[in-house]
Amino acid sequence: MGTATVAVECRGVRKTYDGSGQQVVALRGIDLDIHAGELMMLVGPSGCGKTTLISVIAGILDQDEGLCRVFGHDLLHMKDKDKLRFRAANIGFVFQTYNLLPSLTAAENVSIPMILNGISRQKAQRRAVEVLERVGLAERTGSLPSELSGGQQQRVAIARALVHGPKLIVCDEPTSALDHETGHRVMDLLKQVALDEDRALVIVTHDARIFEFADCIAQMDDGQVVKVVRSSGPS
Repeated sequence: MGTATVAVECRGVRKTYDGSGQQVVALRGIDLDIHAGELMMLVGPSGCGKTTLISVIAGILDQDEGLCRVFGHDLLHMKDKDKLRFRAANIGFVFQTYNLLPSLTAAENVSIPMILNGISRQKAQRRAVEVLERVGLAERTGSLPSELSGGQQQRVAIARALVHGPKLIVCDEPTSALDHETGHRVMDLLKQVALDEDRALVIVTHDARIFEFADCIAQMDDGQVVKVVRSSGPS
């Protein structure tokens, strides 16, 4: 993929947290490229910095040092309102804890990114229903999160990340609450979205059942990327 567009470019990214009277180094100089049309998985032991890295990439956290560009945009140096606007239009994030609003139906939760981007509520709801059908929840569009299983809530969260057609989709353990068959169906959908729309997907996972869907696997350990293996070989 040498000529492919670089969707995410990280150079020397460092992040340190202050906790319990001491500093915890989460990222120790990350260098990583993620290409458009590519599904990259970040793997490694718990606490090695995977979630911190995707949070920096998605503009949820600011790094302390280094460069992180998303489709050529440096989120760290954007004004807050510009960063929010950019994220709303270009980034979909699937949180491990779902982060669904409990008083809204599945379709209403999924429609939020479109409404934030100025789409009418009626059009956003129609699009939300279409995407929920694609993740196998056609019969649950009017259900509240409390009426859904953990796996169903995860699929709602995935639909919410896809609904507005973002260029970058970032997922934290998207199949952890799903059975094998449903997990593979969701990964089929995510893979199709990446390839069909020339987007980039970054997935943090411990789920070896889905490694086969990756175009690229980046192995992390102790806040560093120690190895990157693409389908064409290691880099």
